[in-house]
Amino acid sequence: MLDTPKFYQRAAYLITLTTAILLGCSNNETANADHNVDKSTTTTTSDTSTTATTTSAVESDATVVSAVQKNLTASGIDAHILSATPTDMPDIYWVSGENMPSFFTDKTGQHIIQGQIVRIGAAEPIDITAKLQSTAAQQKLATVAKEDMVIFPANGDTKGVIYAFTDADCGYCRKLHSEMKQINDLGIEVRYLAWPRSQETLPKMEAIWCSEDRNTAMNTAKSGGNVTAASCENPVEDQVALGLSLGVRGTPAVFTQSGEQIGGYLPAQQIAEALGIK
Repeated sequence: MLDTPKFYQRAAYLITLTTAILLGCSNNETANADHNVDKSTTTTTSDTSTTATTTSAVESDATVVSAVQKNLTASGIDAHILSATPTDMPDIYWVSGENMPSFFTDKTGQHIIQGQIVRIGAAEPIDITAKLQSTAAQQKLATVAKEDMVIFPANGDTKGVIYAFTDADCGYCRKLHSEMKQINDLGIEVRYLAWPRSQETLPKMEAIWCSEDRNTAMNTAKSGGNVTAASCENPVEDQVALGLSLGVRGTPAVFTQSGEQIGGYLPAQQIAEALGIK
């Protein structure tokens, strides 16, 4: 079972490491707007190439992984680094770790670099950060078993799929859920992942995932009702960790199957447009 205090303490520690990536996950509902505004700094590089390096295209550099791990440990940061792959920017690496958002580092592994890297010099600027992030998200979301999600299927033919990290008490999550019929009628399947924003909402989320009928339990919770269920083994902890690794900053956090985060709350029609559904 989840050791709640320790888990949230570790999550907060990793968040602090990555400049409070979960700032938008507070109980302040207005923080949801952060999903639609990129406030990160931007680094530009000049290159005429038009193809972005992705984590699947090159191998991880074990020397950089070791250097980053060593430096984090020396600074008292408990984190496990999984890979460091070179990017199109010379001597800059894309670092992935366990239960934490990815970041850039230099060849020495002494610097954590956040924000975008945009390559210029071609016909149009190319955001290589977005490609790296979406590729990683696509791979990670694809590993989540359907039985570990709460799924509201499309009505009729499935034209698109979204993943939504959600919380029982989040106002914008409830607003999104209130439009479930419109979303499903547009041919969109909604796959919910648990993202309790605090220790107070954790039991509610676990109760939903431990309910015999999760969809009914989710409907009840989203309408403000009380959900109770016997304790069970559940994927809530793993899904919180997944969200951390994807840089989720608030709820709802909506991703496409291709790994692109298209927003927090979006009206049904805007979700369809983001998926290319007319």
